[in-house]
Amino acid sequence: MQIRIYYEDTDAGGVVYHANYLGYFERARTEYLRQRGLSVKQLHDEGYIFPVVRVEVDFRSPARLDDLLRIDTSVLEVGKTSFTLLQRAFRQADDKTFVEAKVTLVCVAPGMKAKRLPAPLLAALAGTDD
Repeated sequence: MQIRIYYEDTDAGGVVYHANYLGYFERARTEYLRQRGLSVKQLHDEGYIFPVVRVEVDFRSPARLDDLLRIDTSVLEVGKTSFTLLQRAFRQADDKTFVEAKVTLVCVAPGMKAKRLPAPLLAALAGTDD
């Protein structure tokens, strides 16, 4: 997924405000699943909610106004009720890494009780079309 850095994304120092990366990564996770045939909205409507329960972030270099970033998402670990993704923000022009994050999400029902990951999500995370 690509993200263009706009003025509204930057802080007083002229670099991307650190918390904005969490929003970029959220969008990239949604698009990652969409590219694999899954809709976060449909999963939600079926009673599957995926709150983030852990984030480890390494800020390596500042992105600046008008940079074009590419957000890559890959699967690190899949459990019965949770999964962890590796997400990286690169500058499109030269593949310079700005931020890297490990993000863990857990599957819960609307009442916030943990539940097993649904089969279509397991297939998408495994990279199969099942």
